[in-house]
Amino acid sequence: MATAEDSRTGGKRDAGHAPGWLDRIRATPAGRLTLRIVIGVIGTALVVAGLIMVPFPGPGWLVVFAGLAVLATEFSWASRLLEFAKARVRAATDWLKRQNWFVRIVAGALTLLCAAAIVWVSVRLTLGVDLIQEAGELLS
Repeated sequence: MATAEDSRTGGKRDAGHAPGWLDRIRATPAGRLTLRIVIGVIGTALVVAGLIMVPFPGPGWLVVFAGLAVLATEFSWASRLLEFAKARVRAATDWLKRQNWFVRIVAGALTLLCAAAIVWVSVRLTLGVDLIQEAGELLS
């Protein structure tokens, strides 16, 4: 007996696809709800963790986009938000690519300066260590 998936693929299953495990989960109302809750929790956790990491050097925005991608598998609003964000990032990147070398250097220097300031403030507030003062003492 051919399933709906088999009829769409001409009776052949995709070799890289597990035999319909998501389809079996989505086949019942409880399974659909459970899947949406699990995807929602995982995606939200990734977005929140990424937003916490954004001010610090590292993959903050990458984690936010990964969380939105996870959420987009079950929620259409997340898919629209992900496409909107990707378009804005693409537009900003294209704008920066069109600028001359001076503007690119200034943008890079400002980014580096902001990251260094965030690290300095974070270390100062959490550990009580003034990195600038420590560096001055080491150089003296």
